[in-house]
Amino acid sequence: MYYETVSMARNKVKKPRSSPKIAFFKSPILRFIWCLLGAGTGISLALFLAGPGMAPFLLASLGASTVFLFGLTKAPAGQPRALFGGHLGCAFIGICCYQAFGDVDWVYPLAQVLAVSWMLLSKTVHPPAGSNAIIMVYAHANWEALLNPVLTGVMTLAIVAAIWSRLYPGHVRYPVSWRERSPPKILWGGWDD
Repeated sequence: MYYETVSMARNKVKKPRSSPKIAFFKSPILRFIWCLLGAGTGISLALFLAGPGMAPFLLASLGASTVFLFGLTKAPAGQPRALFGGHLGCAFIGICCYQAFGDVDWVYPLAQVLAVSWMLLSKTVHPPAGSNAIIMVYAHANWEALLNPVLTGVMTLAIVAAIWSRLYPGHVRYPVSWRERSPPKILWGGWDD
C-alpha cells in the first residue's frame, strides 16, 4: 500500500515546462538560419583573409567544406582530422604533381588518384578536399599555396565554426571529435563486409 501511494504521488508531479526563451532557441527554422549565417560568415572571412587573388582556390573546396562544418557538424568527414588532413594533404599532392610533371592532361587524374589514396589510407576523407589536387595543378600552384589560401582558409572556417557553434544555446559544438577517423576503415562503403 505504501508503494502504491508513493507511485501515485510521483505520477502527479508535473514536469517543469521549458521557459519561452529556451523554446525559442529550439526552433528548427532559427537553427537552420543560424547555420546559414555561420556558413556565410565563415566563407566570407576565409575569402577576405586569403585575398581576392586567391578566391578561385577557395570557392571550390572551401565553399563545399562549409556544408560539413555548418550543416553536417557531427559528420566524421567534417572533424578536424579530416578537414585539415584532407585539405592540406590533397593540396600538397596537387602541388607536387604540378611541380614534377607540369600541366599536361595525364597529371590531373594522377593527382586525383593520389589524393584519394592519401585520404583513404590516412583516414582523412573530407570530400571537398578531394578537389584540391586538381585545383592546384590547374592553378599552377607553388608551395606558398599550402599556407595561403589552403591553411588560411581551412583554419578560418574551423575557428568560425567552433565559435559559431558555441554562440547558439543547445547547438552541437564543433568539433565533436578532434581525431575521429573518416572513414573508420580503408574500404568502408566499398564492399559489404
